[in-house]
Parts: sequence; C-alpha cells; structure tokens
Amino acid sequence: MGATALVGALFAIPAQAAPVLAAAAAPPDIAVANVKAHLNQLQSIATANGGNRAHGRPGYLASVTYVKGLLDAAGFTTQQQSFTYNGATGYNLIADWPGGDTSDTVMIGAHLDSVTAGPGINDNGSGSAANLEVALAVARTGFQPTRHLRFGWWGAEELGLRGSTAYVNSLSSAQKAAIGAYLNFDMVASPNPGYFLYDGDNSDGTGAGPGPAGSAEIEDTLEAYFASIGVPTRGTDFDGRSDYGPFISAGIPAGGIFTGAEGRKTSAQVSLWGGTTGAFDPCYHAACDTIANLNDTALDRNSDAIASAVWSLSSGTVPPPTGETVYSDTFETATGWTTNAGGTDTATLGQFERGDPAATTSGVATQLGTTVSGSNDLVTGAAAGASAGANDVDGGATTVRSPAITLPTGTLSLSFSWYLAHLNNATSGDYFRVRVISGTTTTTVFTQAGAASNRAAAWQTATVNLSAYAGQSIRLQVEAADTGTASLVEAAVDNVTITRA
Repeated sequence: MGATALVGALFAIPAQAAPVLAAAAAPPDIAVANVKAHLNQLQSIATANGGNRAHGRPGYLASVTYVKGLLDAAGFTTQQQSFTYNGATGYNLIADWPGGDTSDTVMIGAHLDSVTAGPGINDNGSGSAANLEVALAVARTGFQPTRHLRFGWWGAEELGLRGSTAYVNSLSSAQKAAIGAYLNFDMVASPNPGYFLYDGDNSDGTGAGPGPAGSAEIEDTLEAYFASIGVPTRGTDFDGRSDYGPFISAGIPAGGIFTGAEGRKTSAQVSLWGGTTGAFDPCYHAACDTIANLNDTALDRNSDAIASAVWSLSSGTVPPPTGETVYSDTFETATGWTTNAGGTDTATLGQFERGDPAATTSGVATQLGTTVSGSNDLVTGAAAGASAGANDVDGGATTVRSPAITLPTGTLSLSFSWYLAHLNNATSGDYFRVRVISGTTTTTVFTQAGAASNRAAAWQTATVNLSAYAGQSIRLQVEAADTGTASLVEAAVDNVTITRA
C-alpha cells in the first residue's frame, strides 16, 4: 500500500471532532496493525532503495517524505531540518501539534535511519512507526493537552547521534528550557524482548547516574502503565547509545522504553518475560532486521505505553510524586560538572577536580582519603604530593559547576556533604561556599569562612532550602578560596542531592 492510500486508511478524522479536555483525556488504544502498516511501508522503501534507509542514502529521504506526508495531512506543523555529516546531507523531521503551552513542551523522539547493512525495521523503524501512529492518534482524537506536543524523527543516529545533536545544538537556551520532557523510543519490538525503562532516578545505582531533574517522573509514568497491564519492567542505564544523549547533556529531563539490542537475555530475565537466553535482537544491525524481525506483542504493548505516557505527561494529569529525589550525584562517574566554567578562577594550584583523594596530614588531617560514598568526590587537588601543602588551594579561588538542573514545583531541599580544612595560617578571607546560578543571577546559599586556627578535615552535612527556585533551571557552583599565599586550604564535596518534600 502506498503513502497516499495509507492517509485514508490510517487517518480518518471525524468531520467534527470535538477537542478532548485535558483533565478528562484518556489515552487511546493504539492498533498494532496500524503501526505494522507503517513498518511495511518502511520495509518497502528500503527494498526499493538498495536494502537500507541509511544516512545520505535515498531510502532515508524517502522515509522522511513518507512520515512527513502523513503528519502534514493530519494537521501537524512540520519542519524538515537539514544537517551535514560525512559529506552527506541528513534530515530531521520536527512536527508540532498546534496548541498547548509552548514554554512547557513534551517532546517525543525516535531515530528514523538504519545502518547500511539492512532496512532497520526493529532498529529503529519500530520506535519511529509507534511514535508516528501515536501522533496520528493525537490528531484523530482532537487531543488538546495543557502542554505543547512536539514529535521528532532523527537522522544519522547510527553514526553517533548526529541528527538529534544538530537539533539540540540549534536551540537557544530559552528553547532548551522550554522542553520539559523528552521521551525516546529506540527498538521497542525486539524479537526476544525485555521491557526496560531508562533509569531516570538512578534507583539501580549503576552507570551514568540519574537523568536531569524530572526524568524520574517520566520513568514513573511509564512504569505505572506497565504495572497496570501486569508487565514487570527493569531499569536500563543512560549509557549514551541513543538520542536522549544530547537532551540530557542540555539538562532536559528524559526517559523512554528499550526492548534490547545485541545483549543476551539472562535466565532470570527469561523467567521474568519469557523468551530464550539468546540475544534480545539477533538481527541487530544486520540485513535480517526486516519486517519478520519483530515481536508483535512487545510492539503492541509499547505503542500503548507511548500513548499513555504522552497523554498523561502532556495533559498534566500525573503530577510528579512527592518525596522524590529530583537530582543526585555521588561523583562516581563524570556527569558534566565543569571546572572554571565562568572563566574567573585565579587559583594556581589545588583546583577542584573529580577524583579519588589521597589522605594528607600536617599535624591535623587536611585532606581526607575516604569519601562519603564510593571512591570519588569533588576535591581540591586529589593527589597527596610531597608535602601537606603541595596540592592545596593556592593563589585565589577555584570553582566547579554542575550541569543544568531543571527543578520541579514544590518544596525543594539541597543537601551535600562537605569539608573545609586549613592550618592556623588561614584567614577569614579563605572560604568554602555553594552558590546557585539562575539565569544571570548568582546567589550564595552556603558559606564557611576560614580562620587563623587549625581546622581538621571532617565530613559534615549541610541542607539548603531551594524552594525559591522551583520550576527553574539552575546550576550549582562549588567554590573554595585561599586569599593569602601563605594559607594552607583544602576542601571537598560529595553526595549532592536535591529532594522534593
């Protein structure tokens, strides 16, 4: 069936469809037959264009044209954004549904390209087709959510997230801040499927840590849907292998579903979900990733889960849970904190770094060799050096700044472990402090001044009320300073957490 015929077969809009009130909107059941019709079309496109839909190949542009035609007919405002990679022009397709608060956008994305080896029907025709059918269901029902809805289909994901990176890089700071949630769907119909959700709150405690604040809400929303149909889920790490990568790097909350790629299902996972102990997708990045390489049950469940999340998150009917951790960093992995981010550091030695600190003493402990958790913290000069003063802060101030943190509404608290150590050659001009950067305003929320006395390093915990920044995107900045060249100053911070009461 061609694209023109599919417009009529898949997109019959009632002549006078009434808008659905956001508060009462219920997500529709997504017909898996419709999703598979899109996948059959993508298979036909690949077959007619050398067997693939890869970046720079005619099959990819034909795929974009197919999706764009259906969305244009449905009433979306579409933009075909071009970029260049490896000497070839690539394309992203962006589709906005009219209405909703554009300063609070829910974005749903999937990569549309395949590898050159095959047609890419599971990877990632499955996510692309499911998102397309959900978008068409938005139009069919006349859904008018409180938040603005935007869908994206990315090019050149298989070459390193090139399309989604180009899109995020094209946005201004205000446009990035306007995206309150990004939902990513990459491989949602693996033939030997698992049901994995991106671990927004880092409850698994592995890998890259939590997503930006608000990611836990996305995970909770998807988890609630699967619980309602009796399907257990497990977390999967934000490991940077799909298009959520540039969004979370920009501080945008993210989440999504993944049914597995080349990894092998364990016996415990077979007990949980059925299937075999073979690969989740034995045709991953291969010529056999065709229309036959799908699990229809997973495709059906995940398409409905996408719709449920889109309806719930965009209508505002699912508030973020209370008592949640909205941001946490133990510094066991690099999560985007940057040193001297403002370009104003003056310290010549002992600059902040993420590291495994060595114990240092000079009559009293000046640098602790143990962290609060794990083996790394943010510390001023992690190495011990030849003497106690070898790697302490010298010559002025050193700073380290967090990535952007999008805060939800509610009562918010920042907690962290810290110490400031110095000898009796310190002064009241020396300090450890924590500051909040919001827009162009920087506010000190915690400070500890030095003094002309010995102060041994000892972990302490501080708590700061951040409720004044609710609903804003902020950065945290940790600073330490030695304002006199004769002073011996060391500082560290660990286990930074923001919670909502």
